[in-house]
Amino acid sequence: MPSHPPTEHFVTLFDSKFLPMGMALHASLLAHGRPFHLWIVCMDDRIEKQLAALGLPHITPIPLASMETPELLAVKPGRSRGEYCWTLTPFTFRAVFDRDDSIQRVTYLDSDIFFFADPQLLLREFDESEKHVLITEHAYAPEYEFYRDLSGRFCVQFMTFRRTAPAEKVMRWWQERCLEWCYDRHEEGKFGDQKYLDDWPESFGDEVHVLRQTDKTLAPWNAEFFEKKSGGVLAPVFYHFQAFRIIARNEVRLYGGYTIGADGMRLYDAYLNAIRTSLATMKRFGMGIPVIREKMTLKERFWKWRDREPHYVKLRP
Repeated sequence: MPSHPPTEHFVTLFDSKFLPMGMALHASLLAHGRPFHLWIVCMDDRIEKQLAALGLPHITPIPLASMETPELLAVKPGRSRGEYCWTLTPFTFRAVFDRDDSIQRVTYLDSDIFFFADPQLLLREFDESEKHVLITEHAYAPEYEFYRDLSGRFCVQFMTFRRTAPAEKVMRWWQERCLEWCYDRHEEGKFGDQKYLDDWPESFGDEVHVLRQTDKTLAPWNAEFFEKKSGGVLAPVFYHFQAFRIIARNEVRLYGGYTIGADGMRLYDAYLNAIRTSLATMKRFGMGIPVIREKMTLKERFWKWRDREPHYVKLRP
């Protein structure tokens, strides 16, 4: 008899303002990632209540307070909500491992990722490497390579840790660094939780595998480049909808600071449909549209200099 594949475990974190994006991520896993289980670190009380009401299949909410150590609570008052989310990221893997002894690996996902194909296409490469930690590169297009000095070679978007001593060593190092310093600014070669990864291939080369399939992990900073390289058709495993925001009840910002090719816009059309579905479901449960006030990020401060303005569309056709 054919054996059933094991359940793949993923973890993400978000608050109630990112619920539509988190629901879209979940829907994409239902379409492409079965069997899976998605663990969600709830960054506010409201998202806990919303997830309980929605009853989404194959998820387990993790209350924020249940994973906050004394060390995390000590640094929390001095960090913004976004900075604290970054500080927490290295701790999300342990939060899952501690809740189920049978889980052998966990993959962290940014909540604004959306799958277009089975994540096993990436995880199989990790299996073949026989290493303990998986990280992905930004893989910037040449015209955006200057961002690498700002945000780092690697992107904290899709990362896998095994339940092994070598992986634990890397995880603990990352946790300690983020407790020491994790801010939304550049300082002595650091930026948030992300620039710490730059040294991993050298410092932890025997433990860490760098994903080779960069054409399968797309984002605004490389979509047009890979579209041209592939002859006009993109086939990502996932797309990272970085900077996507619902900024008004009937308006969204798709991206900013980059140019997106024609086939890349096809991916945005699919994502918008998923967001509309999320909002329709939320409406049935009496949940309003969570609007996120626009705030210029560090990268976006370069937009006017680069003459690339943000791209807006109406949320409803």
